[in-house]
Amino acid sequence: MIESWRWFGPDDPITLSDVRQAGARGVVTALHGVPAGTAWTRADVEARRDMIRDAGLEWVVVESIPVHEDIKTGAPGWEAHADAWADSLRVLGAAGIRTVCYNFMPVLDWTRTDLSHALPDGARCLRYDAVDAALFDIHVLERSEAESDHRPDIVEAAAARHATLDAAARTRLTDTIIAGLPGAEESWTLESFRARLDAYRDIGADGLRTNLFAFLDRVLPAAEAAGVDLAIHPDDPPFPLFGLPRVVSTEADLAAIVAQSASPANGITFCTGSLGVRADNDLPRMLDRLGDRVRFLHLRSTRREADGISFHEAEHLGGDARLVEVVRVALAIEARRGAALPMRPDHGHMIAWDQDRGMRAGYPYLGRMRGLAELRGVAAALSAG
Repeated sequence: MIESWRWFGPDDPITLSDVRQAGARGVVTALHGVPAGTAWTRADVEARRDMIRDAGLEWVVVESIPVHEDIKTGAPGWEAHADAWADSLRVLGAAGIRTVCYNFMPVLDWTRTDLSHALPDGARCLRYDAVDAALFDIHVLERSEAESDHRPDIVEAAAARHATLDAAARTRLTDTIIAGLPGAEESWTLESFRARLDAYRDIGADGLRTNLFAFLDRVLPAAEAAGVDLAIHPDDPPFPLFGLPRVVSTEADLAAIVAQSASPANGITFCTGSLGVRADNDLPRMLDRLGDRVRFLHLRSTRREADGISFHEAEHLGGDARLVEVVRVALAIEARRGAALPMRPDHGHMIAWDQDRGMRAGYPYLGRMRGLAELRGVAAALSAG
C-alpha cells in the first residue's frame, strides 16, 4: 500500500516535514481555498504539487474537489458547475495526479455531535450521539418531520436532555453539526442550513441518485481522457440525517454506482470508518467484491454503541472495522492488480501533546502516526506470511 497522509495545505499545523517523518510517502490534499463550482488553475495545481515534491513526497490523491450543491439538487445551470469540475480534472491529469476522492453527501459533509469525546485512557475522539442529533433536529432545528425520523426512545431521551441544556451547550452542539468540520466543503448558519434542507424536500434518495448519475455521465469522459480515476467516498455517517437522503451507504449503493458506468475512472474510496458504522456492512467481504473499482483506502475504525446508532472513533486496530482482515483483502487485491493502492490512516485519537497543539479535530499528528505505524505493522506481518 502507498502510505499516505491527509494534509490541509500550508496552514496545516502539521508540516510536510512532519508528514515525511511519520513515514508516509504520499500526500492527500486539495486546494481548499477554491470555492465549489470554480475550476482549479494549472498554476495553482502545479505550485502545490511542486511544494509537496520539494519536501520529498508525492501528491497521490486529491481530497476533494467539492461538488457544488446545485449539482446535487439538479438545479438549473448545474451543468456549468460540472463542467468546471471536469476542467479541474484535466488540469490535475496534466500535472500527473491520478486519483480524485469526492463525495455526494447533500448539505453536510462528515457529521459528528462531539469533536472531543473523552475516553477512559485520557485520549479524545470524535463521537456521534443519537440523542444529541435528535435533540438538535427536534428542538434546535425544529424541523417539522423530525420526531418521526427518530426512534421513540431516542425522542424521549432528547427531550429530557434538552430540558437541562444551557445556552452554551446549545451553541456548541449547533456549531459542531453545521459550522464546518475539518475537510468539510461548506459552513452554514442555522438559517442557511434550514434553507438548504428545503431544497432537498422533494428530491429523496431516488432523485439524489439520479443527480449523481447525471453528474458522472457528464464528468467521466473528461476523467478518462485525463487519466484520472474518480473515487466516491461513502456517506458519513451512512444513514439519512435531518431529512436528507443518503445514497452511498451500503454495498448495494456502491454496486449501483459502479454499475452506472463501466469506465475504469468510475471508482470508489473504501472508507472503513464510514461504512463500518453499519452492522450490516461486512467490510472484508465488501472490499473483496468491490475491489476492482476501489481506488483509495481510508483505514480507521469506529465502535458502535449500545443504542445501535451512536458511535465513536475507536483505535485503528480496535472497534468494529476488523482492519486486519481488511488489510489482508487489500493486499490480495494489490497482488491481483500488480499495483499498490494509496491508503491513509483516517482520523485518529487526540493523544498526549496533540491535545495542546491546536490540531484539527479528527486529524491529530500523534494519533494518526500511531494508526499509520499499526497499519504498517499489520501489512508487514501479513506480507511476511
